Amino acid sequence: MTATGRPTPLLVLDVVGLTPKLLRHMPHLEALATAGTRSHLGTVLPAVTCAAQSTFLTGATPAEHGIVGNGWYFRELGDVLLWRQHNGLVAGDKLWDAARRAHPGYTVANICWWYAMGADTDITVTPRPVYYADGRKEPDCYTRPPALHAELTRTFGTFPLFRFWGPGADLASSRWIIDATRHVIRTRRPDLTLCYLPHLDYDLQRYGPDDPRALRAAADLDAAVAPLLDDARAEGRTVVALSEYGITPVSRPVDVNRALRRAGLLEVHTQDGMEYLDPMASRAFAVADHQIAHVYVRRPEDLAAARAALDGFPGIAELLDDEGKKAHHLDHPRAGELVAVAEPDSWFTYYYWLDDDRAPDFARLVEIHRKPGYDPVELFMDPLDPYVKLRAASALARKKLGLRYRMAVVPLDPSPIRGSHGRLPTSDDDGPLLLCSTPRAAGDRIAATDVKSLLLELAGLGTGDPS
Repeated sequence: MTATGRPTPLLVLDVVGLTPKLLRHMPHLEALATAGTRSHLGTVLPAVTCAAQSTFLTGATPAEHGIVGNGWYFRELGDVLLWRQHNGLVAGDKLWDAARRAHPGYTVANICWWYAMGADTDITVTPRPVYYADGRKEPDCYTRPPALHAELTRTFGTFPLFRFWGPGADLASSRWIIDATRHVIRTRRPDLTLCYLPHLDYDLQRYGPDDPRALRAAADLDAAVAPLLDDARAEGRTVVALSEYGITPVSRPVDVNRALRRAGLLEVHTQDGMEYLDPMASRAFAVADHQIAHVYVRRPEDLAAARAALDGFPGIAELLDDEGKKAHHLDHPRAGELVAVAEPDSWFTYYYWLDDDRAPDFARLVEIHRKPGYDPVELFMDPLDPYVKLRAASALARKKLGLRYRMAVVPLDPSPIRGSHGRLPTSDDDGPLLLCSTPRAAGDRIAATDVKSLLLELAGLGTGDPS
């Protein structure tokens, strides 16, 4: 608590992909750790954004809060959906609810952490494109209160969605988020500010975590966040910087769905010469999510066949059954009947077609909501297409004229990907960190499930245990 009886104000930075190796190239964050606290952070399986963030904010495991990945098969809908945004999907006691029990009127700003929409926070900023009736998708964001939208757009420009993800993803999106966070803190003074910084995700997946371009990305992000750290210090705001996972080198894409299709378990249907996954008819299929794949098996009698198709498949380290899921706190009804974990050098593609000429048109687009799995190849333009930049420029010209356009630039070759995450780290150097401006805030190690109680303690609100 502060001298005025208010909770100690907090700024929590989610620096995606931060590891001890990268911290050496980030002098401002390293100085924060040196003066305060630096702890190894035990992440969850799967070590992906939505699952990890939900654990930080609830203190619960995926088996309890239900976020088993960045998406899953919604059995009741018969559809694979990734990157949903409604906070109602997250079960459990949220950090802000615990804080308000201890201090009624506690205020929270969420700047681009996931599952922001519908959350009981006071201030919300989250990416949200405009989907026009003619099929166009334009950059934008969602805010609460609604008036904040015009305020941020007028001051910092439209949220740079196409630089938040896709071939153009770069530092511009993190800079916009940093500017928006500084503005919200300066004008609203929330007790807790959550800020998501995605920049390290991009070049680490493109080129691998040891590539000079990845190390430069770390230095660039550190320089960009320095003014926000200065603001927090001047205000007396405690800073916590943490990461959800570390990105490690990979060189082998694993086509888990193609293995299930060749085994006669995965079905497709065809429209206009294009093949679409038919999850409702398939005996088994996988939702690929970086180095984790949830394998959904329609009938119990097909479980053995699904296991036989994948057991020992190159690039798969293990298949978790009911007992394995329970051991990893992943035993939730949303999880697959089996969960495949990749070898350290491998990651899972979502590809299910056997001939690229039969791939759906969305495969060549940045289309995170239509693909039945995660596709990191969206970070690239097709290097085998000599006209890719010309076609992209033509599409951009149509967009500026207000016409429909298709930015079909994504390659179907997964081999360029050099970094991934999702499995548990094999080394502390490759694992996530928690840094804090307060000395001795935590020990050498802290579990992801303990982050919520740590933040409450740093605010002066106890642990938030409802009992």
